[in-house]
Amino acid sequence: MGNPSKLFPFFFAFIVFLMPLVSLSHNDFSTFAIKTVSYLVSFSENPNHNGHITTSSNERDKSRLWRKAFIGLKNTHEPSSNISRAISLNARECFPVELPSDAITSTRCCPPRPSPSNIIDFKDFASPNATLRVRKPAHMVDEEYITKLEKGIALMKALPDDDPRNFIQQAKVHCAYCNGAYHLRHPFQDTKLNIHRSWFFFPFHRWYLYFFERTLGKLIGDPNFALPFWNWDSVEGMQIPSYFNNPNSSLYHQLRNQNHLPPHVVDLNYNKLDPNDDTPSHQQVSYNLAFMYKQMVLASTKELFMGSPFRLGDNPTPGMGSIEAAPHNTVHTWVGAADKPHHEDMGAFYTAARDPIFYAHHPNSDRLWGLWKTLEGGRKDYSDDPDWLDSEFYFYDENANFVRVKVRDCLDTKKLGYVYEDVDLPWLRTPPTSPKSKLLREANKSPLLSSKPSKFPLVLDSITSTVVKRPKKLRSKEEKEQEEEVLVIEGIEFGSDKYVKFDVHIDDDEDNLSEPDQTEFVGTFVNLFHGQGHNINTSFKVGISKVLECLEAEEDDVVLVTLVPKVGKGDVIIGGIKIEFIPK
Repeated sequence: MGNPSKLFPFFFAFIVFLMPLVSLSHNDFSTFAIKTVSYLVSFSENPNHNGHITTSSNERDKSRLWRKAFIGLKNTHEPSSNISRAISLNARECFPVELPSDAITSTRCCPPRPSPSNIIDFKDFASPNATLRVRKPAHMVDEEYITKLEKGIALMKALPDDDPRNFIQQAKVHCAYCNGAYHLRHPFQDTKLNIHRSWFFFPFHRWYLYFFERTLGKLIGDPNFALPFWNWDSVEGMQIPSYFNNPNSSLYHQLRNQNHLPPHVVDLNYNKLDPNDDTPSHQQVSYNLAFMYKQMVLASTKELFMGSPFRLGDNPTPGMGSIEAAPHNTVHTWVGAADKPHHEDMGAFYTAARDPIFYAHHPNSDRLWGLWKTLEGGRKDYSDDPDWLDSEFYFYDENANFVRVKVRDCLDTKKLGYVYEDVDLPWLRTPPTSPKSKLLREANKSPLLSSKPSKFPLVLDSITSTVVKRPKKLRSKEEKEQEEEVLVIEGIEFGSDKYVKFDVHIDDDEDNLSEPDQTEFVGTFVNLFHGQGHNINTSFKVGISKVLECLEAEEDDVVLVTLVPKVGKGDVIIGGIKIEFIPK
């Protein structure tokens, strides 16, 4: 029989021709097609199968053909398919990132390159009888703990510059994963990995914090040492912990917004261009608690809370979850220096991890992941999806070993050796309310019902209201328990070098828009600076089942959606708005 590589063009054309005709009714054929084309591509590139990847122009063209065929079969993540579309990056190659000309750092944010023989798979699970590390609220730790934390950060900063455990090298890991320095493996090597705006936000940062914490413990000789969490979702924790503001401490960082130092209360829905950054503390606390209720309770499905799936062949920025958008993104900007072009360091992902407070901010987001699963309705993450579970990242551990990890191995924090101290959840008792009457809301909606519908796509350069038809109304209690009614804003396009924020309101009054603690304000889309040189196409989803119930709008045929640009007016294109139902 002839060399299979010579048969590749003919067999590939045959498979691609038949796929659209057969795959709709025969998923087994789709599976066979992908496996066969994959085999032929790998064989034609390397008949000896020695794992070597070449990069000639002809081979790159073949990989693009294969990738297009793969993308055409997006239904292969269904349970009936055994084709893996888990993400795997090429960790041995790290590229310069694209940054603006006024960036305050180099485009080289790659950690030291590992040697091929120094990659190990993670197996260091905590034993069932091990003492668990306890992460405590940052505002409740004692002086002994603060001394240990300061010592650990100081020792990490003092490590040799080329030590992968060095503080700046650790910060580079975040820069690399968040700005596309790593690409996916062949044949998807043109896809840059960015762990934001998808279902990877939570598991990546959990692993990142895990290895950072273990390194601190090793440096100070305390294996039970745990990071603190900045408890910005509690009344007592809504300030930067005071010991991060001591100029003589290793926790101090100069590039912070000087107007937001203690005792200033954090704004979890911060708008960096808002001139009214003087909201009274008691009112800001009220806004924050109701906002947290929305981001946690109303995000009742895994996609709403954790972000949308990103599988091989997908758009790498499908959509972020509620907590990633805010408070995560907003607190990053709130902390960053207002006099820097992109609110560096915390306000830009390429420098964010250079501020020690990063490692108190992110543990709280990680904590909220675990809390979310305990809320009403039996909430579940993507733990039944093999494409998520088998996706991989790489980190340096406390012994400077280069470790390959999988998402599936970080789902239980006890197996990683840590837990969070239980604290009060005041936001769970602070649902938003509406002072506006049903009659007033109907009066606001009425003129738009008789006007021409908005034309999409549209440039979001001013407050924009549009009427959106509901596919179904008057759902039963069982239907509501099984599916969340979701507002979907799709085709959101903007430059990767833009800071973008717009708020979303339901059945509200353009001339008297609701505040963050009111029901009509349902969510906010926030994009932090991620570098430049390309456009982002993503989506944003908000759960509205409870909102419509509270607004007495469950029997309405349509909802009035108002988009309010806060930052980046005219920089965003909205492709369309619709309502769909997502299983819980």
